[in-house]
Amino acid sequence: MLIDSTNIQFKEYSQGIDSLFPFRLDENISSDAPVRLVNQIVDEIDISPLLSTYKGDGYPAYYPRMLLKVLFFAYLNNVYSCRKIARLQKKQK
Repeated sequence: MLIDSTNIQFKEYSQGIDSLFPFRLDENISSDAPVRLVNQIVDEIDISPLLSTYKGDGYPAYYPRMLLKVLFFAYLNNVYSCRKIARLQKKQK
């Protein structure tokens, strides 16, 4: 089922924008960091099938490409739930 994409709204997503910090966040990531590979791969994936399932109702959603990057990077680091992150943080204290 194809959805009319003219009504779809996402929250703004741009990796190149400056944040509250006086530097760009991507400048602190080394050129050979695994997150850069995940970023490149996800940027090249055709996500149109994913976008075609989006209804577009309600408050603007986070951009699916950004969420895929988070998901893939978490899996790459063996993080499958936020509970695991909480347990790791407790062990570090």
